[in-house]
Amino acid sequence: MTKRIILGIAGASGSGLALETLRQLAKAGAETHLVVSMGARATIQHELGDEGLARITELASRVHSPHDMTAPIASGSFPNDGMIVVPCSMRTLSAIAHGLGDNLLTRAADVALKEKRRLVVVPREAPLHEGHLRSMLTLARLGATIAPPMPPFYVGMHSIDEMLREIAARLLNWVGVDPGSAMTRWSDLPQGRLPSRELDI
Repeated sequence: MTKRIILGIAGASGSGLALETLRQLAKAGAETHLVVSMGARATIQHELGDEGLARITELASRVHSPHDMTAPIASGSFPNDGMIVVPCSMRTLSAIAHGLGDNLLTRAADVALKEKRRLVVVPREAPLHEGHLRSMLTLARLGATIAPPMPPFYVGMHSIDEMLREIAARLLNWVGVDPGSAMTRWSDLPQGRLPSRELDI
């Protein structure tokens, strides 16, 4: 059965991760509904160049304006399997945590929470102050998965592209889409990469 996933891109740095996540969702055969915030458009242009937004939107099944509050993804009656916000700015994270719903991205995320659907939020900020952490705690208590883009160094990555692939694959996994071979699992690791049992940690 085809998975239907909403993907929001907020204005934080990390456009390459959003692109790779959409690429893997397309490869997995998912139907994707994309909403890009106005702030994200500037970040995408800066990080991916003049053709960056086109590269992202062409991977989506459907693209919605962040101003279109009549879009189907704004309603709980629109059936879907979950939502990923990648990357997620602290402004957007705080808006979702406090139920503002002031644009289509935050409204769609609010719907995911109220309908008890999977919501994976990928915050991109460092260091974090207490306000950031409180908003993340609020979201976690509401049922969201808080997934900072932490590289799984143990898989032995050798490039930025490999790092993005591994992180994106985990986002798919957490929203309920099988990432296939894009995700290196512990059982797939060569024996030589496993930590020594004698290592004192």
